Amino acid sequence: MAGHVIVTTTTDSEDKARELAAGAIAARLGACAQIVGPVTSVYRWEGAVQTEPEWRVEIKTAADRVGALTDHLRSAHTYDLPEVIATPIEGGSAEYLAWVVDETRA
Repeated sequence: MAGHVIVTTTTDSEDKARELAAGAIAARLGACAQIVGPVTSVYRWEGAVQTEPEWRVEIKTAADRVGALTDHLRSAHTYDLPEVIATPIEGGSAEYLAWVVDETRA
């Protein structure tokens, strides 16, 4: 079975989250995306602790598409340093995972 991954990013509005998700799917860099939020993010930025609402975008993709998806998210993102994290999928429905691969091909 091919490798499968969930790529996660966050952004500061639901509209921006929808744009990131739709752009990744339209470019066939992911098979599907879920938007979760708002969530509360706490982080240090420029020497100060920040607490902000964010929306999380989770994109299911084939492992061989992670590099292109990461590049796409970085270029489409409005953050100076966007979170982009890839988490391997260790198992699941074989039919669903095959669909993920199929949807990330031209």
